[in-house]
Amino acid sequence: MSLPGGSEPPRALPPGQSLARGWPVLHYGPVPSPRPAIWDLRVYGATQSGQSTRWSTEEFAALPRVEVVADFHCVTKFSVIDRTWHGVPASAVLDLVPPAADATHVLVLAEYGYSASLPITDLADSSVLLATEVDGELLSAERGGPVRFVVPHRYAFKGPKWVRALEYLTSDQRGFWEERGYHNEADPWREQRYSYQESEDG
Repeated sequence: MSLPGGSEPPRALPPGQSLARGWPVLHYGPVPSPRPAIWDLRVYGATQSGQSTRWSTEEFAALPRVEVVADFHCVTKFSVIDRTWHGVPASAVLDLVPPAADATHVLVLAEYGYSASLPITDLADSSVLLATEVDGELLSAERGGPVRFVVPHRYAFKGPKWVRALEYLTSDQRGFWEERGYHNEADPWREQRYSYQESEDG
């Protein structure tokens, strides 16, 4: 529906969020220097085969790729709309390295000890990907390059920058920010920001 004069109605944002001017860059600690010659991505833990899988930079670049247009919601209360991400769909990783029958969660591991925990079913969501580009450009190191995990239906801390591994788990394990007081589910539409809310959520 368009408003008089052809303008579009305001985009609905999750509760407590405001539309950002530009796209703020936030991270804790230093930014790693790109090292494509030694970068790799590993998938290990509770895999169906019991084995780990590793892709080099070149091997990862050869995996199937998709485009996802999605909004970006930061737990610090700003949102950026309609980012265009390119990368490897998480569902492709799930297909190539199936989890064991008793795997329930995945821990996304990144440089400098960063991590985030997610239900393993999130990997099958068509909007979730390991992104290498945003808005037609390669991800800068400040934006999380060479690979950033993107989970549009959760607050952005669930999508670590500088991803290096996925560990399949048979029980949940809190990640970097979840251990520091952020909500383990992180649904922006339910405004699940902080861990103290988890008891309220039931």
